[in-house]
Amino acid sequence: MMPNGTVRTARRGNGFPKAPRALSPAAKRLWRGLVEEYALDDVAALAILTAGLEAFDRAAAAKALLDVDGPTVTDRWGQRKVHPAAGVERDSRAAFLGALKQLNLDLEPLRDAPGRPGGS
Repeated sequence: MMPNGTVRTARRGNGFPKAPRALSPAAKRLWRGLVEEYALDDVAALAILTAGLEAFDRAAAAKALLDVDGPTVTDRWGQRKVHPAAGVERDSRAAFLGALKQLNLDLEPLRDAPGRPGGS
Protein backbone atom coordinates (compact mmCIF):
# COMPACT_ATOMS: atom_id res chain seq x y z
CA MET A 1 0.00 0.00 0.00
CA MET A 2 1.29 3.43 -0.89
CA PRO A 3 1.64 6.18 1.77
CA ASN A 4 -1.52 7.88 0.48
CA GLY A 5 -3.53 4.66 1.00
CA THR A 6 -3.63 3.50 -2.62
CA VAL A 7 -2.51 0.07 -3.75
CA ARG A 8 0.23 -0.32 -6.34
CA THR A 9 -1.25 -2.39 -9.15
CA ALA A 10 1.72 -3.05 -11.40
CA ARG A 11 1.15 -6.21 -13.42
CA ARG A 12 3.38 -9.26 -13.73
CA GLY A 13 3.99 -10.93 -17.08
CA ASN A 14 1.00 -13.22 -16.52
CA GLY A 15 -1.37 -10.24 -16.08
CA PHE A 16 -1.80 -10.58 -12.31
CA PRO A 17 -0.93 -7.68 -9.98
CA LYS A 18 2.55 -7.72 -8.45
CA ALA A 19 2.96 -8.12 -4.72
CA PRO A 20 3.97 -4.94 -2.87
CA ARG A 21 7.75 -4.65 -2.45
CA ALA A 22 7.59 -4.21 1.33
CA LEU A 23 6.22 -7.72 1.88
CA SER A 24 8.47 -10.58 2.98
CA PRO A 25 9.21 -13.41 0.54
CA ALA A 26 6.72 -15.66 2.41
CA ALA A 27 4.00 -12.99 2.20
CA LYS A 28 4.76 -12.47 -1.50
CA ARG A 29 4.27 -16.21 -2.10
CA LEU A 30 0.90 -16.01 -0.35
CA TRP A 31 0.02 -12.92 -2.42
CA ARG A 32 0.82 -14.70 -5.68
CA GLY A 33 -1.07 -17.82 -4.68
CA LEU A 34 -4.19 -15.98 -3.55
CA VAL A 35 -4.24 -13.48 -6.42
CA GLU A 36 -3.82 -16.20 -9.03
CA GLU A 37 -6.09 -18.88 -7.50
CA TYR A 38 -8.93 -16.52 -6.69
CA ALA A 39 -8.41 -14.01 -9.55
CA LEU A 40 -8.16 -11.06 -7.15
CA ASP A 41 -7.70 -7.91 -9.18
CA ASP A 42 -10.03 -5.22 -7.86
CA VAL A 43 -8.60 -2.36 -5.82
CA ALA A 44 -10.58 -3.15 -2.66
CA ALA A 45 -9.52 -6.81 -2.58
CA LEU A 46 -5.88 -5.88 -3.19
CA ALA A 47 -5.99 -3.28 -0.38
CA ILE A 48 -7.45 -5.85 2.04
CA LEU A 49 -4.92 -8.47 0.94
CA THR A 50 -2.04 -6.01 1.34
CA ALA A 51 -3.14 -5.03 4.86
CA GLY A 52 -3.61 -8.68 5.77
CA LEU A 53 -0.18 -9.69 4.53
CA GLU A 54 1.44 -6.76 6.34
CA ALA A 55 -0.18 -8.15 9.50
CA PHE A 56 1.09 -11.63 8.54
CA ASP A 57 4.64 -10.22 8.39
CA ARG A 58 4.20 -8.41 11.72
CA ALA A 59 3.02 -11.65 13.36
CA ALA A 60 6.03 -13.50 11.95
CA ALA A 61 8.43 -10.82 13.25
CA ALA A 62 6.85 -10.96 16.71
CA LYS A 63 7.04 -14.77 16.69
CA ALA A 64 10.73 -14.63 15.77
CA LEU A 65 11.34 -12.30 18.73
CA LEU A 66 9.41 -14.62 21.05
CA ASP A 67 11.40 -17.60 19.75
CA VAL A 68 14.59 -15.85 20.90
CA ASP A 69 13.40 -14.17 24.11
CA GLY A 70 10.80 -16.67 25.26
CA PRO A 71 7.17 -15.96 26.17
CA THR A 72 7.93 -13.95 29.31
CA VAL A 73 10.18 -11.09 30.37
CA THR A 74 11.27 -9.80 33.77
CA ASP A 75 10.05 -6.33 34.68
CA ARG A 76 12.05 -3.75 36.67
CA TRP A 77 10.79 -5.22 39.97
CA GLY A 78 11.97 -8.73 39.07
CA GLN A 79 8.48 -10.04 38.30
CA ARG A 80 7.86 -12.27 35.29
CA LYS A 81 5.24 -11.02 32.86
CA VAL A 82 4.04 -11.84 29.36
CA HIS A 83 6.38 -10.62 26.64
CA PRO A 84 4.90 -7.57 24.85
CA ALA A 85 5.54 -9.27 21.49
CA ALA A 86 3.00 -11.96 22.46
CA GLY A 87 0.20 -9.41 22.13
CA VAL A 88 1.60 -8.14 18.85
CA GLU A 89 1.72 -11.68 17.47
CA ARG A 90 -1.83 -12.44 18.64
CA ASP A 91 -3.31 -9.20 17.31
CA SER A 92 -1.45 -9.39 14.01
CA ARG A 93 -2.50 -12.98 13.46
CA ALA A 94 -6.13 -11.99 14.12
CA ALA A 95 -5.80 -9.08 11.68
CA PHE A 96 -4.40 -11.41 9.00
CA LEU A 97 -7.20 -13.93 9.46
CA GLY A 98 -9.75 -11.11 9.53
CA ALA A 99 -8.46 -9.80 6.21
CA LEU A 100 -8.78 -13.26 4.67
CA LYS A 101 -12.33 -13.47 5.99
CA GLN A 102 -13.15 -10.04 4.54
CA LEU A 103 -12.02 -11.22 1.12
CA ASN A 104 -14.89 -13.74 1.32
CA LEU A 105 -12.92 -16.36 -0.57
CA ASP A 106 -14.67 -19.56 -1.51
CA LEU A 107 -13.28 -22.66 0.11
CA GLU A 108 -12.41 -23.99 -3.33
CA PRO A 109 -10.22 -21.82 -5.56
CA LEU A 110 -11.14 -21.26 -9.19
CA ARG A 111 -9.85 -24.15 -11.29
CA ASP A 112 -10.32 -25.03 -14.93
CA ALA A 113 -9.09 -28.58 -14.51
CA PRO A 114 -11.22 -31.65 -13.96
CA GLY A 115 -11.51 -32.83 -10.42
CA ARG A 116 -13.73 -34.25 -7.79
CA PRO A 117 -17.02 -32.36 -7.44
CA GLY A 118 -17.80 -30.59 -4.18
CA GLY A 119 -19.74 -32.43 -1.49
CA SER A 120 -23.39 -31.80 -0.83
